[in-house]
Amino acid sequence: MSPLVALYVRELRLSVRIGGSALMGVLFYLIVVTIFPFAIGPDLNLLSRLGPAILWIGALLATLLGLDRLFEADRDDGALDLMVASGRSLELLVIVKVAAHWTATGLPLVVAAPFLSLLLAMPGDVTLATLATLLVGTPALTLLGAIGAGLTVSLRRGGLLLPILVLPFAVPVLIFGVAAANAVAFDPAAFRTPFLLIVALTLTAAAISPIATAAALRNGLD
Repeated sequence: MSPLVALYVRELRLSVRIGGSALMGVLFYLIVVTIFPFAIGPDLNLLSRLGPAILWIGALLATLLGLDRLFEADRDDGALDLMVASGRSLELLVIVKVAAHWTATGLPLVVAAPFLSLLLAMPGDVTLATLATLLVGTPALTLLGAIGAGLTVSLRRGGLLLPILVLPFAVPVLIFGVAAANAVAFDPAAFRTPFLLIVALTLTAAAISPIATAAALRNGLD
């Protein structure tokens, strides 16, 4: 097994052991989504129109919930210091950790979204569009969150500061995700532009996040 694959498997195991990230994230997602029908009332037409926004807001909040644990275990047991001092590409290690974190926390949210859409009476085409936007958009949220996690890894109670740092940069992903999903209900041809913008944001985050996160980790551990 190559070192990067071993690190990926290790991160997945840690995600399961430390707080049950996947289950906790999905349960939080469920709670957020089910709150809206109680608050809005039994108007199915209104719930259907707001469905993509509700699913995206729930996914964003659930993603933020587990970001503080991205480097926390490695910091506590000294593994993060060894990674920084090992001489290996820290940017590459960050990519592997982020990929494992998204697999454990972001992917379950995407899988749960079609089932939660039933609570919101969303049409099938809008549900599929929302699922597609979440699939390409949630990695961007995790990549942006990794930068915040790197900046706050050396701070006490950094988990409280992390959402404040990440949320402003996550807003464009949220806007285009909801716009693309809503476009299907009114003009399917309008889905393409905001969807491609989400893909562009994810690719940009994938290029910037490893470099920024690695720099933040080096500075935070000096």
